[in-house]
Amino acid sequence: MSASGPTARRHRRRRAAVLTAALACSALFTGPAAAVSPRATAPPPPPAPSPSVTVRKLDWKPCKPGSPWDCATAKVPLDHAAPAGRTIDLAVVRRQAGDPARRVGTLFVNPGGPGGPGTVQVPQNYDRFPEELRERFDVVSWDPRGIGNSTAVNCFDTTEQATAWAARPPGGFPVGAQERTAWIDAYEDLGRLCEKRDPDLLRHVSTADTARDLDLLRRSVGETQLNYLGVSYGTILGATYANLFPDRVRAMVLDSNIAPRAWTDGAGQGEARTPTFLRMGSDVSAAATLDRFLTLCGSAPATRCAFSAGSPEATREKFDRLMQRLRERPVGPWTYARTVADTVTSLYIVDPGWTALAGRLQDLSQGREPKPPVYPPPPPVDRPNPYLGDEQASAVWCGDSPNPRDPAAYHGLEEDSARRAGDAGRFWTWAAEGCATWPARAAAGYDGPWDTPTPRPVLVIGTRYDPSTPYTGAQAMARELADARLLTNDGYGHTALFNNGSRCISAYESRYFVDGTLPPPGTVCGPDRVPFS
Repeated sequence: MSASGPTARRHRRRRAAVLTAALACSALFTGPAAAVSPRATAPPPPPAPSPSVTVRKLDWKPCKPGSPWDCATAKVPLDHAAPAGRTIDLAVVRRQAGDPARRVGTLFVNPGGPGGPGTVQVPQNYDRFPEELRERFDVVSWDPRGIGNSTAVNCFDTTEQATAWAARPPGGFPVGAQERTAWIDAYEDLGRLCEKRDPDLLRHVSTADTARDLDLLRRSVGETQLNYLGVSYGTILGATYANLFPDRVRAMVLDSNIAPRAWTDGAGQGEARTPTFLRMGSDVSAAATLDRFLTLCGSAPATRCAFSAGSPEATREKFDRLMQRLRERPVGPWTYARTVADTVTSLYIVDPGWTALAGRLQDLSQGREPKPPVYPPPPPVDRPNPYLGDEQASAVWCGDSPNPRDPAAYHGLEEDSARRAGDAGRFWTWAAEGCATWPARAAAGYDGPWDTPTPRPVLVIGTRYDPSTPYTGAQAMARELADARLLTNDGYGHTALFNNGSRCISAYESRYFVDGTLPPPGTVCGPDRVPFS
């Protein structure tokens, strides 16, 4: 019986193994961990699938009667270096172009993660896509291998086992020695369970494996070149595809970027000294975004931002007092750590996330337990609530991206990060600790190079105030790719796509996908509306 259910999903949302717009706002070893160096030299990537390999056309059927979404299942090799061996399933969805007479082609979308189920998140957020893309392209997404409705990493036999494990790590991040021990022990046990269940799958859920899957999916819909939109984690997937299959890129937009060298730790040898999120600068970027939230909130009256104290300075002080008070006296289940985690992840989506966050903070400041959040209705697909346990994101993240292997190191890293980034630093440090004892390394990962030329420049979009993937990541991606154009979103939140509040960004993105027109160098777009204005 597959482990699933709201308890496990709630736990996944409260932890930071989430890097996708809809995921947290919604979150990388060949043998036992003790026997393998985290930066042991991986075998060279297998060759790209040959064009002569037979690829079956997808058998599309309506996901549900009357649904505008079609569903299909693709079979791909577990190991692309051994295509005659074990196969796994990929769940795929499609929304056909709204204007078939003007259809350009198929647009593949990865909504982030790792661990974002595209078969759920893309239909749920379809209305946020620029109208011209919806009209001119069939929009296709999929659950990457190891995730959601595809052949998934699932380390539990029953729902009850998954629920029991999910109750073990403290909410948000650990505070104090006792909670640190509980957190470390829980993730160490998770790794052991996963290693016993399906060790082969753990070693074949890398970003490079998924990039090779994507090329097979491209062929399965009859496209000679790829149109691709990747957000958050989807940017490192896109960059990997562009360097494995450079001649097959027609148009590629990477929105809210992970710097490639931050992902790979510069492909250096020896143990990583800092976790991926800190190499990315997620802690500093989250702190800057939180400061911007408090500034804009404090500049508005309480009728527009419930947490406003009348000025930016007073509102920041009010937030600091609240955090200190929650350390000593939680409000029901709302501990200091849970509130910090909720604050950071609620900064992902500006509308309605920032307004709702202000309301919860105001409730807590007055000693009231906030009302439970209202989640959007499930999209019209046949499996809208797949199991999304922490182990799915961990299998990709920990197998691909090196992190310190000594659990005892994370407390010191947390304190270092907190000195430069405050509360957000504690959150982002512990988000990667599960990788310390993860038992598998990707069998065929990709560490670069990143500068292989593509027929058309890649369009890179970066947002100034992003609580997860900082603007510096977009700048680094634009530098490291062979030929890329940076488009700056002088706005707020995680990804321009899921915070689709800039007609300027949408227009440039649409024109690029339709006819290849790039924005002029140095283009900066602003939001249509400033929060709380």
